[in-house]
Amino acid sequence: MRRIVFALVAVAAVGVVAYIGPAYGQPNGEATPIFVNKIPPGFRDWRLISVAHEEGNLNSFAAVLGNDVAIRAYREGKVPFPNGTIIAALHYGHVPSEENNKVFGRSQSFVAGAPTNIQFMVKDSEKYATTGGWGFAHFKDGQPGDEALMKTCFPCHNQAKARDLVFTRYAP
Repeated sequence: MRRIVFALVAVAAVGVVAYIGPAYGQPNGEATPIFVNKIPPGFRDWRLISVAHEEGNLNSFAAVLGNDVAIRAYREGKVPFPNGTIIAALHYGHVPSEENNKVFGRSQSFVAGAPTNIQFMVKDSEKYATTGGWGFAHFKDGQPGDEALMKTCFPCHNQAKARDLVFTRYAP
């Protein structure tokens, strides 16, 4: 009787361990990340998707770049974007260009000022399933944004469901 009870307890313990392991989403027991915490290498060599100007509190210019997968998807009009798509937004403050304004004879020219942040969207429909298939990132001075900031990305981008959560349109 003791052997049967011991065997049942052992089987139950194995079942609990097997149940808990996959609940974390990773074979090694780590929680599945929902935010990107490393800057993708080589992003400064990616191609231009578009530029953006945000007013209000942000008051910035941005160059929006894409890796080869992103550029191909934009050119082919693919929505949803395929896994492997990475979109980068390099944000800068803007300042008047006194040199240019002298040429124009009035204040009208602004140029990129100091960098403010870099943001990324990384498409991996399995890894980032809970955030619409996208991992979001925000880096300031090379450091990733804190969790409170990162939790604001998906709710905002989720409003652009028809375009697979991507706001930026391609400007060939």
